[in-house]
Amino acid sequence: MANITKKVSWSSRGDEPAPAGEGTPLLNGAGGAARSYSRQFSGSGIFQIGRLSTVDLEEDPAPEEESAISRPKEIPHNEKLLSLKYESLDYDNSENQLFLEEERRMSYMGFRCLEISRWVVCALIGILTGLIACFIDIVVENLAGLKYKVIKESILSVAEVCDPHRSQAATVNATWILHNLLLMFRYREPIAAGSGIPQIKCYLNGVKIPRVVRLKTLVVKVCGVICSVAGGLAVGKEGPMIHSGAVVAAGVSQGRSTSLKKDFKIFEYFRRDTEKRDFVSAGAAAGVSAAFGAPVGGVLFSLEEGASFWNQMLTWRIFFASMISTFTLNFFLSIYHNKTGELSNPGLINFGRFDSDYNLYEIPLFICMGALGEDGLDCNHPARFSSTRYIHRPCLQVMEAMLVAAVTATVSFAMIYFSDDCQPLGEDQAENYPLQLFCADGEYNSMATAFFNTPERSVRSLFHNPPGSYNPPTLGVFTLTYFFLACWTYGLTVSAGVFIPSLLIGAAWGRLFGIMLAHITPYGSIWADPGKYALIGAAAQLGGIVRMTLSLTVILVEATGNVTYGFPIMLVLMTAKIVGDYFVEGLYDIHIKLQSVPFLHWEAPATSHALTAREVMSSPVTCFNRVEKVGTIVDVLSNTSTNHNGFPVVTRPGKICGLILRSQLIVLLKHKVFVERTRSRLNQRKLQLKDFRDAYPRFPPIQSIHVSQDERECMMDLTEFMNPTPYTVTQETSLPRVFKLFRALGLRHLVVVDSENRVVGLVTRKDLARYHLGKHGLEELQLAQT
Repeated sequence: MANITKKVSWSSRGDEPAPAGEGTPLLNGAGGAARSYSRQFSGSGIFQIGRLSTVDLEEDPAPEEESAISRPKEIPHNEKLLSLKYESLDYDNSENQLFLEEERRMSYMGFRCLEISRWVVCALIGILTGLIACFIDIVVENLAGLKYKVIKESILSVAEVCDPHRSQAATVNATWILHNLLLMFRYREPIAAGSGIPQIKCYLNGVKIPRVVRLKTLVVKVCGVICSVAGGLAVGKEGPMIHSGAVVAAGVSQGRSTSLKKDFKIFEYFRRDTEKRDFVSAGAAAGVSAAFGAPVGGVLFSLEEGASFWNQMLTWRIFFASMISTFTLNFFLSIYHNKTGELSNPGLINFGRFDSDYNLYEIPLFICMGALGEDGLDCNHPARFSSTRYIHRPCLQVMEAMLVAAVTATVSFAMIYFSDDCQPLGEDQAENYPLQLFCADGEYNSMATAFFNTPERSVRSLFHNPPGSYNPPTLGVFTLTYFFLACWTYGLTVSAGVFIPSLLIGAAWGRLFGIMLAHITPYGSIWADPGKYALIGAAAQLGGIVRMTLSLTVILVEATGNVTYGFPIMLVLMTAKIVGDYFVEGLYDIHIKLQSVPFLHWEAPATSHALTAREVMSSPVTCFNRVEKVGTIVDVLSNTSTNHNGFPVVTRPGKICGLILRSQLIVLLKHKVFVERTRSRLNQRKLQLKDFRDAYPRFPPIQSIHVSQDERECMMDLTEFMNPTPYTVTQETSLPRVFKLFRALGLRHLVVVDSENRVVGLVTRKDLARYHLGKHGLEELQLAQT
């Protein structure tokens, strides 16, 4: 077995050949220049086949174990690189002898009980996700209400002794800033920053993101989003619910908590990546359902944005979890509001029902708004220059968050202070707009309606306030100001969602668009309802940022309760996506690229048929014999330059007879499953699948396993534990076919064989992800440790 060090070097000169036997030409670009690369390796071993092997790391070590493993020096994230630090997940079950024996012993009733258990788990996911959403909503409302009450009293106390319009404004502003800063203190967990949707997309795609579904991440996520929203940042609490639901699903489905070191001895059958992936899909859908009161939209979100596998029964279970989540949130909020049984709060945000209609001649206007949603105000471009790429010290990140909170409070107060947009306060508006602020008695400040409320209430007011509630200058200034605040805030290392800020920005300029139509078109005041255009603008803005189509259409239709708006919303979202994709990728895709994650899209890059498995694969491959020496296995696993996760098992001529994983070998070494020759007989300890499930998902590192010198001379029989039927392709298989097979089956390793069924290479996720379609044709990303 070879100890390999992989290095990729580039040459842009088409006339410079690669070293013989070590490189292959890639593909001619648009300019006709061929790009070639050479692969250099060094090493010696017992059994090596082919050329150069790929690197696919095993389960990430626990923090206390990381120092024991030497890693190359990291370099900053770059969208032109592909990181080697990310592992893949095993979404293909290893059908070894242990697995087949367990399945054959299980009766029909046993399989039925397993199916019932899956439904029970989905129900628990929905209940817990709904309870978390309820907790977030109640705490945010109380904290925001307390903050607004204190600021209101500060304003009123100043107004009693001073001119309410121009005196002691600094005191009120300082009070606002102080309350925002008090809510910015938080415990830092890097993976909990942002909405978490890009990380969940990667997980469902088959990429192992460290700590993404841990209990600590959930706790920090929930506390962080509460502080962020109540602290006045331009964020929403709906986006992080998707990440929260996924973490709940990952924990509940395993029947234990590795963080708390508590095992409830239930759902042990589901302790593998394949089952866990399905439940995480249900958790993400339950999070969407709880956030928007859109169970169908939640199912479609998991299908459109994340799932790498789908079938009919999984659809039913995900829909069941989504409905349970919505019902749980609805029920407990009704109790909290002293209206038990009145289920009128299906989600964290309630847009209210739209009763107005639209006309056929307005559809072209809606399509134009969809194009404006991408070209006009798009925070995807600033995302490439997010401060998270340059500020890495925790103390500086906390200081930046506090700075943004202070700036947000100052800007908001200044906008309200200098605004002269005072509207009459009706009797039905007394509850929604409790502050006249710097307006006369019987009036309220419309600028405060947008800035001095939670974002959800501001969106609803823009949708449903009657015409004349906002002056055009107020909407224009608010749109630009809040847009820049939202872009700055989304780059912070805080738990923050982008859904509600995007909807609020879009609703503001959409309402402004409707007001302008009413003034410049004949009879515009009759058909150009500002609330209707606020809805279309919100859809255009959100669609231009996240590039969701099917799921977002259904989410907005369910949230508004008017299916007649489904068609214009669909057209707007499709237009925003088509126009947006022409200029730049969606926000989530940009973040995935900036993190250099080996993400596989649904289809292989166009024009990639010229490549075959021979050019894509990596080699030589480190292989094991069916019965291998323990010392050899330990040496291979301990060698830091051989971080492979999958090892083909071969017979002496090099013909493949199976595939075994690093995690399986570690469990075998831990339990001393060695073969000793005693009186010409083989004695071996019997293992069960339970031993592997108990070690999942944090398999111990090889450095923690002690093997004596005598044990190194023993043999290990891999026959019972290897997968005897791994997927294989021939060298001449085209890249699109390899990609389709790899993506559809959720593979982690795909063995490449020759005509004699001998192993010549191995295809992993990174071998496929490094090819992408650039501006000048098919390009290859450079592999690096980031």
